[in-house]
Amino acid sequence: MIVGLLVGVTALGGGFAAARSFVRRRLRFVDAVRRPSAPLIAGLAATAVALPIAALPVVTVGTAVAFGVGVAGGVANGRREPRAGG
Repeated sequence: MIVGLLVGVTALGGGFAAARSFVRRRLRFVDAVRRPSAPLIAGLAATAVALPIAALPVVTVGTAVAFGVGVAGGVANGRREPRAGG
């Protein structure tokens, strides 16, 4: 049980950090990331991608959802950075 919790927390933190970094580096000039629905869409897509991995014994559906929440939070946090030159 504790191992599953640690995997979930790691998925949440990793998804957040990776998404925030990606949005800051690669999507800073993309207007679509500024839409209010962008974090929700990214989080749902990340959850959908992570769900097949839930077939593994340690990874659960909760871990996939935690990953999606982390990605959504990372996108929301990364897009708050001011645009350089704009």
